[in-house]
Amino acid sequence: MAFGHVSDGQGGDALSMGRRILAQLSLRTRILIGLVLTWVLVVGALLWFGWVTGRELVREVNFEHLHYESRLIADAVSDEVQTRLNVLEALVDGNGWAALRDPQFHALKSNQALLELFDGIEVYSASGKVLADWPDSTGHVGHDVSSEACFQMVRGTLQPYVSEPLYDPTTLTPHVLILVPVLDDQRELLGVVAGVVNLRTGGIFEQISRIRLGVGGYAIIFTASGKMLYHPNGGWVMHDAHDVLDGAAIEQAIYGWQGEYIGPRYDGVAAYQSYRQVWPANWIVGVFFPEQEGIAPLSGLVGRLSWIGLIMALVLLPLLAWSVVVLLKPLYRLKRQIAQVGTGQRQRVKLRTDMKELVLLADAFNAVEEGRNKALAALRDRQAFIEAVLASSPQGMFVTDTRGRISYMNDALVALTGRRFDVDREMEWIEAIHGDDRPEAVEFWYHSMHSGQEFLRQVRYWRVDGELLWLEIHASQVVADDSVIGFVGTVKDVTERREEEALRQWEAEHDPLTGLLNRRGFERRLEEAMADWRKMSTPSALILFDLDHFKFINDEGGHALGDEMLREIARRVNSAVRGTDHVARQGGDEFAVLLPSCSLEQAERIAEKLVAAINEAQVEYRGQTYRVTPSLGLTEFRENDGSIHQPTARADAASYQAKQRGRNRVVVAEYE
Repeated sequence: MAFGHVSDGQGGDALSMGRRILAQLSLRTRILIGLVLTWVLVVGALLWFGWVTGRELVREVNFEHLHYESRLIADAVSDEVQTRLNVLEALVDGNGWAALRDPQFHALKSNQALLELFDGIEVYSASGKVLADWPDSTGHVGHDVSSEACFQMVRGTLQPYVSEPLYDPTTLTPHVLILVPVLDDQRELLGVVAGVVNLRTGGIFEQISRIRLGVGGYAIIFTASGKMLYHPNGGWVMHDAHDVLDGAAIEQAIYGWQGEYIGPRYDGVAAYQSYRQVWPANWIVGVFFPEQEGIAPLSGLVGRLSWIGLIMALVLLPLLAWSVVVLLKPLYRLKRQIAQVGTGQRQRVKLRTDMKELVLLADAFNAVEEGRNKALAALRDRQAFIEAVLASSPQGMFVTDTRGRISYMNDALVALTGRRFDVDREMEWIEAIHGDDRPEAVEFWYHSMHSGQEFLRQVRYWRVDGELLWLEIHASQVVADDSVIGFVGTVKDVTERREEEALRQWEAEHDPLTGLLNRRGFERRLEEAMADWRKMSTPSALILFDLDHFKFINDEGGHALGDEMLREIARRVNSAVRGTDHVARQGGDEFAVLLPSCSLEQAERIAEKLVAAINEAQVEYRGQTYRVTPSLGLTEFRENDGSIHQPTARADAASYQAKQRGRNRVVVAEYE
């Protein structure tokens, strides 16, 4: 008999779900998916390798190109600056100091070629006064420039110098000064000649503005102090170069580094960068070329190759599918033949193919099938023999699988329970077990299946006709080759034995005259109540009483009349107490009542009901009515009670006090 079966665990992560989905696909589909994935991986790996390698080559080529461009621009700027220095030195050497400081600039007016190189010429005295400016007077004559850093540098070093960018105090245009000292024969400073180069219109920077590097490339010039001299975005001129360039590169360039670098430009776009020093002016040339523009040809090539790979895959996919179908035809034939063997349409498979692996597989299948047929024949014979043995057994027997589902029951079990085995009505077998026995029986059955322990249980079972039986079910595992293959069990009808045992137990604990508990049965229940009191402090009360004037009834009417009175007292006491209370006749006319889970106040009310009920009891004999009264002693369980003897003694003493106080009353045991 089975009590249900163990359900399979469900769950699994996404990976196992993917594997299950893949396992449901046909072999042809899986091969095609594998080929497509292989193609994608190979093409992807080649494109990735080509992209990485090509990007490195593009970087090297662009670095070489920017190196050349930045060096070319730096050399050109150096030449322009050096030319202007040479021209100013020639001007100083070819004219005396008196001619140079002439406010009318007669000596300079004959050198109109200077205006091709400078936007203006100024002459300073040794003390820093502006003595003359040319070509047009801008009102600088008489100004003091002795505090300017460039003038102080020339006066201190007596060497030509290119100034930091300055704003013209009159026009507010940015410019740089190229200064050359004028010395006497003793190399004393007579004055300074300064050439003005406008940062917006000067020839040096105008030439750089015409340089084109692709679409987004450009060049810049800034000083070693970090001031921007030229930028295609004119708004950055005179700004700090740190606001325009990547910090790491500009710091290295300011300290004299020359080289190439990849980093963000002023707008955040990644760009190839090259830096070169303009040593005569202490300037730095930077050339920028957007990285995206540099790798655009490579991106286009990789994109075209990707499309070519995709088109080739789309063209080759039908061809691959056809090739796989042709290749797998023998396998599908083998599949159909195996299915026919399974349905009995053929005995063995016959496969004609050049694929040696499939031929070997077919031979192996035939060998296995032949062995299986022999084993099945032997198994059928053995099963028929076992079923005959089980069917002839007078005892109910059943067989289950490893999950507890019934697979066989003999006729004796069907006759015993009135139910035949039906897979669709398996739950009826469980529901037929008595409701009080079912949970424990099902739980123990599951435990036996999991642990391998024997199942032995007695349960009450409802037959189809409504008769309640006591069945003893005994089941154990069936093990073959160290593997559990199921359970086999027997079912016995133990109804008669259980009834006899119940009767013997009842007789052992009950008074045959009144049907009440006897002393033995009452003391067992009193012990149980005392245990509950000790464990959980469950209050209980005890009443002891005997009957007043009962001996007179026995003397007048004999034992028959006394027995009738005892039965009447038992009936009335039972009707006066609660259903959970226990009433006992301990011998003669002595009675006891145990009130479990009862407070002393409630027990007193019940005791008064008992007195009233017993007062109503009467028997008649020869026209005379006989009555009795009780003397009740009442006590509750107390903390110092070590056994049932203490409350019994207190209740007995209280009953004796009730007699002394006039009988027919309740006396509660006092605390000592």
